[in-house]
Formats: sequence, C-alpha cells, structure tokens
Amino acid sequence: MWAKLKDHGKKIAFAVVAVFLIIAACVTTADSVQKTFWALVPPIIAIGLALVTKEVYSSLFIGILSGAMLYSGFSFTGTLNHTFKDGVVSVLSDSYNVGILIFLVILGIMVQLMNRTGGSAAFGKWASSHIKTRVGAQLATIALGILIFIDDYFNCLTVGSVMRPVTDKHHVSRAKLAYLIDATAAPVCIIAPISSWAAAVSGFVKGQNGIDLFVHAIPFNYYALLTIAMVFMLTVLKVDYGPMARHEYNAIYHNDLYTTPDRPYANAADEEVNTKGIVADMLVPIITLVVFCVIGMLYTGGFFSGKGLVEAFAGSDASVGLVLGSFCALVVTIAYYLVRRVLCYSEIMSCFPEGFKQMVPAILILVFAWSLKAMTDSLGAKEYVAMLVNQSKGSFQLILPVIIFLIAVGLSFATGTSWGTFGILIPIVTSCFEGSDYNMMIISISACMAGAVCGDHCSPISDTTIMSSAGAQSDHLNHVSTQMPYAMTAAAVSAVSYLIATIVERTTHSLVIAACVGLPCGLAILLVILLIVRKGNAARIAQFKAEEAGAAQEG
Repeated sequence: MWAKLKDHGKKIAFAVVAVFLIIAACVTTADSVQKTFWALVPPIIAIGLALVTKEVYSSLFIGILSGAMLYSGFSFTGTLNHTFKDGVVSVLSDSYNVGILIFLVILGIMVQLMNRTGGSAAFGKWASSHIKTRVGAQLATIALGILIFIDDYFNCLTVGSVMRPVTDKHHVSRAKLAYLIDATAAPVCIIAPISSWAAAVSGFVKGQNGIDLFVHAIPFNYYALLTIAMVFMLTVLKVDYGPMARHEYNAIYHNDLYTTPDRPYANAADEEVNTKGIVADMLVPIITLVVFCVIGMLYTGGFFSGKGLVEAFAGSDASVGLVLGSFCALVVTIAYYLVRRVLCYSEIMSCFPEGFKQMVPAILILVFAWSLKAMTDSLGAKEYVAMLVNQSKGSFQLILPVIIFLIAVGLSFATGTSWGTFGILIPIVTSCFEGSDYNMMIISISACMAGAVCGDHCSPISDTTIMSSAGAQSDHLNHVSTQMPYAMTAAAVSAVSYLIATIVERTTHSLVIAACVGLPCGLAILLVILLIVRKGNAARIAQFKAEEAGAAQEG
C-alpha cells in the first residue's frame, strides 16, 4: 500500500514539472529568462523532485535539462548542446573539478586498502576498548572533524573512514554520523584562517586585505559557530528530533544503522577482513594523507618559494594540492603494506577498481550538481541576486545582515555551492560598504559566509553534503532529510543573532561590543531550544514503540 502511494507521488511530481515546463515554454523566451527569478528555477525543480521522489540522479538531470530548455528558448538542438557541451562536458573539462574527482578516487582506493588489510577493523577494536559510550564515540568524531580544518572535502572522507567502525560499534546511525561529519566540515573550515575556504573568501575580496577581513568576520559567523556548539549540545544532552530521532532509535534498539530500505553501502562491511591487520595499518595511511595534503596545499600556494604560511594557504589551489598530497600518500601506503607483507601486489592492485566503484555514487552526483550550477550561471543568477541585495541596502539597513544571510542561504541551497555564493555576494557586499561603513561591511560579509555555509549544509546537491554521505556511507537523501531540522534550527537562531548584533552595533558603534553580545545570546537561545526539545525524548521513544507494536499486530 505504502509503496503504491510513493509511486503515485512520484508520478504526480513528474507530471507537475512537465506541466510547469510546458507553461514556461509558452510564456518565456531565451532573453526574458535572463537575470530573473527563472535563473533559480532549475535547482528548485531538482531539489523539489529529489525530496519528493527520493531519486537523486534523475532529479538532478531533469533540473539540468530544464535549465538548458530555458536558456535555449526550448529549442531541441539548443537544449542538447547546452546540457552536454556547456554543462556536463564543460564541468568535466574544468581542471579544478577533475582534480577533486581524482582526489575522491584516490581516497576511495586508500579506504579500500585500509579495509582489505584489516586496519579499519583493528582500529575499531582498539577504539572500542578506549571509547566506552555512544556519547564518547560521537565526541571523538566531532573532535577529529574539528582537527581536520584544512579542507572540507578532505575532512568529510577522512573523518568518515576513521570513525565509521567506532560509531558502528556504539550503534550510532549512519545518518547521525553523516550529520556529525557535515557539521564539522564546512562550518569549521569557514572559521579557520589557515584553510582552503579562507583562501577562497580572501580571493573574492578586491581592494581589501582578504585574510584580515576574514579574521575580523569570524566572531560574527554565527551559523558556523552555532552549528559547532550544537553538535556538542546534541551529543552531551542526548537530544535528537525530526527524522533523526527515528534513525537513532532504530540504531540503538534494533542495531539498524540505516532505517530505510535504501542501503547503498550496506555490503561494504561484509568484505573479507585480513586478520593480520593492526591499528598502524589504518593510522599510517591517515597520518601520511594529512601530512602530504597539507604539504601539497602549501606547495601550490608558493610556501616553498618564499611565501609565508598564511599567505601560502590563502593562495593555495586545493584541487591540485589535494591530488598531489593524496597521490604521494597512496604511494607511501602501498610501499608500507608491501614491506609489512600484509597484502601482496595483486591484492593491492585489485583495490584500485573497488575503490573507484565505492566513489561512483558521489562522483555521479557531483558531476550533475556542477552541471546544474553551470545552468544557473548561464541564466544570470549572479546578476539577479546582486539586484536584490542592492535594492535592500537603503531601505532595510537595520536588518540588512539578516536579509543577506537569508539570500545567501537560498542561493547556496539552490545552487549547491557555498564558494559560488561567496563569489556572487561578497564582491557586492564590499562594494556596498567599502569606504563608508566598515563595521556593517564586516557583519554583512559574515552573514554572507554564514548563509552560504547554511544553504550548502542543507542542499542535497551540495558537494560537501554529498561527500559527507559518502564518508559516512549513508544513503544521501537520508542524510539530507535528517540534517535539515538541525540546520534550520541553527539558521533561525543565527538570524536572530544577526538582528541582535546589528542593533547593538548601530547603538554602540562598536564591533567588539556587538560580538560580545550577539554570540552569547545565540548560544543561550540555542541551549534553551534544545533543553525544551529534550523534554519530549521519552514521548518520542514511546511513540516509536507504539507504532512498532501496531505494525506487528497488523502483520
């Protein structure tokens, strides 16, 4: 019965999109959709379909097709050309994108090698003897995520591969693990001055010291700071709500780490484990990977040519640096395993295609997500959003940081890229306030960065969200749906915090006082909300048990 209802819902969703596109074909032209709300329609279609149908690949591709149709004026040949030549082929021809894909494949190979040697299993056994509780397992995951602040891609996949055996042992659902990874990836990178994100933000600031602005903006980056605080609060207070509560209930009471029938990585743990594996078989590759990736990023930033540490990170190319670092780490890992004689040469080589296969879902979604962004770019999304911000500047100055935050959330959610949102909004914000209101420029840039991370955090087409799912080996849409209520909670409190900080700054004309008031108020509000939610824990568990009893009786 339920399956029939779901199929019916999918048909209705596809029919609605088809009717909408037919109407669009009648009322729009290739010129009329440029730099208007129509530029955001393709990602809205893709995200809506993904959430309704639970089919990520087809939803993304339909979003790409709809963008190409709008761009070409619904010309058949124009649609095909724009979809593939300007979309899929174009993003796969971009050296930065290819570098990220290569990094993913190498990381997949290394994870496969660690699993094949038994290193992951050995680490899981070791950690189980030292980490005794679910709270401890989650806190260890959070701590590792915070420590790996260099790059969010690297963070997502490394933390997942290291902590997955530990969290599985303590019955932490894969959806919760994916949330912990995602919440300590971009939110940590966006407040770390030495990171690929700091480099990106500083690169978008023209005529100013980008790193200096970045550092001054950290105390006002409320979404990032509140999200990091929230994962600690959720863990220590043992609070879960929304769809996550069901996933955690099933993991604790039924040892079901997935909850839903879709389990794309369920067979990964069933592979034959080498009994000769030791903890070092996992730690040596991970430590080597961290060291070489840091060196790789410094190298691309010119550190070894005389530039300073911060300047080198600010000028680094994360794509090239991560590829160079991960490749060197892979070579060292293979040599280490051969010397240890834990794997023979043929067994090592067999891990290459297996590692690639493990990353195919993430790679496919990434390629489609990048192609979808290419569609929004071609329709003039940047210019449309710039117009909205400029219209808001004069009339709504007191709530302008809140407006910028919400615009950044929407744009990042729709396009699936926080960096793209930085590139659109930060130059607009700096041009609005440069030379006239430094304090408001700092708060507004912070709001832009926080909103971009929030939208990226929520979006099912975001690369970091996709890789958090891959790192945790969680079903992607499970991760998106369970994370959404938590992200929206942090976003709502962030918006209130921006309003408080702006009022205080306009009253006192002091960034220091505004920073000292805004963040503590946000933390206090967040804590109160979670304490109220915790009172419903027992009722939620009782509800789940009653539903199970009712289902058993019907069966």
